[in-house]
Amino acid sequence: MSNIPMQRGQQWLKSLLELTGISAEIRGSVETTDSSEEDSPEVDSYWLIIDEANLTPEQIHTLIGADGSVLDAIQYLANSTLNINQPQETQGSYTVELNGYRVKRQAEIQAIAEAAAEEVRLTGQEVEIKSLSSAERRLVHSYFQEMSDLETFSRGKEPHRHLVVRPVVVDGHE
Repeated sequence: MSNIPMQRGQQWLKSLLELTGISAEIRGSVETTDSSEEDSPEVDSYWLIIDEANLTPEQIHTLIGADGSVLDAIQYLANSTLNINQPQETQGSYTVELNGYRVKRQAEIQAIAEAAAEEVRLTGQEVEIKSLSSAERRLVHSYFQEMSDLETFSRGKEPHRHLVVRPVVVDGHE
C-alpha cells in the first residue's frame, strides 16, 4: 500500500539533511489516531526516523540541539512545508525522531505532567511547568484533557511561555 504523505516526508527530510552535508536514511512509521468526534476524520501521524547508523556522535548532537531545539525546528519546518498547498486528506502530522530522543522526551514530559497533577491535587494550588517547547506544551495539554478535575493553559509570551496546571473551578468553587 502506497503512502504518499509518508514518502513525501521521507524524501523531504533526506533532501534537507543532504543540504547540510549529512547523508542518512529516513525510516517511516504511521500512527493513526481515531477521533472521538463523528465529523472529525482520523488523523495520521507520520514518524520520520533519521537512521543514526552512519552518523557521528557530533552529528547526532548537532541535529538534536540543546534541549531538542534543532530537532523541533526541523519538525516545525516539516509540518509547515509538507502540508502547504496539500488537500486536507493528504495532510498529516509529522514527528521527526533521532536516536530515540522523542520517545525518551515523551516519557520525561509524561513524568513531569504526572508530578504536576499530583502536586496540584495535593496543594490545591496551580503549578507552572517551564522549559517546554510549544509541541511539548500541546502534548501536556492533550494529556490533561482526560482529567476532569484539572485544567491547563499557557501563560506568557515566547520564549518565556509556561504551561499552568490548576484545579478546575466550577461555579466559583474548586
